[in-house]
Amino acid sequence: MCGIAGAVALDRTPIKNLSSVLGAMSNLIAHRGPDGRGFWHAPNDICGLAHRRLSIIDLSESGHQPMTAPSGAVLTFNGEIYNYLELMDELKGSWNFRSRSDSETILAAYDRWGADCLDHLRGMFSFAIWDGDRLFAARDRFGIKPFYYAVVDGVFYFASEIKALLPVLPEIATDPEALSEYITFQYTIGDRSLFKHVHVLLPGHAIIVENGEIRVRRYWDVHYNVDFDHTPKWFEERMAGIMEDSVAVHLRSDVPVGAYVSGGIDSSLIAILAGREEASGKVGFHGKFTEFPGYDESPYAEAVSKQAGFDLHQIDITASDFQNSIEKVIYHLDQPVAGPGSFPQYMVSKLAAEHVKVVLGGQGGDEIFGGYARYLIAYFEQAISSAIDGNHRNGNFVVTPESIIPHLTVLQEYKPLIRQLFSKGLFGPIDERYFRLIDRSTDLENEVDWSSLDRSAVFGRFQSIFNSERNVRKEAYFDSMTHFDFKCLLPALLQVEDRMSMAHGLESRVPLLDHSVVEFAATIPADIKFKGGQMKHFLKSTFSRELPPQLMNRRDKMGFPVPLKEWFSGELHDFAMDIFQTQKNRSRPYFNTDVILGNFDKAERFSRKTWGLLSLELWHQIFHDRAAEYKRMVDETPPQLSAAQ
Repeated sequence: MCGIAGAVALDRTPIKNLSSVLGAMSNLIAHRGPDGRGFWHAPNDICGLAHRRLSIIDLSESGHQPMTAPSGAVLTFNGEIYNYLELMDELKGSWNFRSRSDSETILAAYDRWGADCLDHLRGMFSFAIWDGDRLFAARDRFGIKPFYYAVVDGVFYFASEIKALLPVLPEIATDPEALSEYITFQYTIGDRSLFKHVHVLLPGHAIIVENGEIRVRRYWDVHYNVDFDHTPKWFEERMAGIMEDSVAVHLRSDVPVGAYVSGGIDSSLIAILAGREEASGKVGFHGKFTEFPGYDESPYAEAVSKQAGFDLHQIDITASDFQNSIEKVIYHLDQPVAGPGSFPQYMVSKLAAEHVKVVLGGQGGDEIFGGYARYLIAYFEQAISSAIDGNHRNGNFVVTPESIIPHLTVLQEYKPLIRQLFSKGLFGPIDERYFRLIDRSTDLENEVDWSSLDRSAVFGRFQSIFNSERNVRKEAYFDSMTHFDFKCLLPALLQVEDRMSMAHGLESRVPLLDHSVVEFAATIPADIKFKGGQMKHFLKSTFSRELPPQLMNRRDKMGFPVPLKEWFSGELHDFAMDIFQTQKNRSRPYFNTDVILGNFDKAERFSRKTWGLLSLELWHQIFHDRAAEYKRMVDETPPQLSAAQ
């Protein structure tokens, strides 16, 4: 796990101040790699690469980057290639390995297979290779590791984090199309970032810069080719073996490995499976809010840690922690994304970094196996509609009215959402219904100046993904919902996973997002994964013997809830109000500050409204209001040597 950055001249003319540019970019991502830094640039300054190292595999000097191959190709790489040992065995006949690092296996694979090397890599990664003629860069299948880029004055710049690109941008401004998506979903769904001029290399994509052109191509995608020929027991046995293998390879490391233990199914399963392995560090980490019992999940985390044989470290997170850390959270996120869970994730990652350098997490389980309550809400409406129409036994509905009733108690906290959903367009087209379930802008009618944003275009972009028959063949509503979340929500959550861990120089690994797991899960029929409308039915059934009974039977898990409503109406009220009452806030485009302040206390308990607005304002203060500071960084950074340091 590291940080990467670089620049390539599209017209092959020397890049102005290349060494200072690389130095400034490297300094802005120094937290990603506290164990070393390196620089390389071509003799004619048409290309330059930078690297920040967090040593996990091959701790020796031979693992330093940028790494040069005998052919002259140069690599800067962020992530882990879990099958590096197998690749070394496969490639040793044609490549003389000089290290035991997974980084070198990428160079060897590129030397053998060229761009097709991506098909042979198992892991999380973003990397760039300069081979003298072109830059070849790629991001892993799911977007676990980040890659951003911008083209400015004929130069292609890239980096692990957006902040590293800010010194070279012509301006620090908001992209209105991306902002419309953020206000709607609290994440973006395309290749635009909230910063104008900055693009995201999407998961499963590669980019080639050659002959003055930039070409982006998809090299991997998930397809729901459902297998109706096997029994649930057969799927369970196969999945158990695949998961055990995934956890084993994710434990490959030359340093101790710990685990997040949230109290939910996903992280608990990973911790328990890891506890069986010799390589596990047998240590877990949990954040709790003991001041508010309704948010305290520590009893579940303790039960899991006991079963896994882990030593559990816990941190009691307070309002004071929020006040002292929230600006750091937004700074490290680069752009606001997803919900308030990024804050406790930041705190737990800080705790974990005091004990280990690598930690396993459960990210991905909700999107793969159906862990969101909105899936149940969607099928509740579908079950009513099908019962009225008399076709509720049709397999396309997955659940029947009778089967869904025992599971509806988990929706007690979601009555406001159900009321809102049923008040508009009941029994309408399924894409419109799911859009309403994930649309978080409905209570921002007056806070946002919609006349300056294209709200309708967001739904069109949503439809192009949700209704994609390229991936989902319409066997089930469930597959369409989980596919959209897998493509759009999951990368946002992985942004949080990456930034909050790397803020503390900690590597986070996610075994549920091994492509062997995802590809197999996509073949499982929806009525097995989501039987009777029970969230994560298949995962629970497969690992019922491993998971503690209190986890199997709980019905109140809601992600990583944060007591914002209680804090903002209590001891943090003045703190929150002060954030919105700056002079610059009064002139922010797209927002109505007076309305925001007037409605701030009226949000529901688990509403994302206050979090979304607060995050956007802090984002403006940290990046937009300090634009001049970022622009000066290149001039203030001395030239860097073209060597590992």
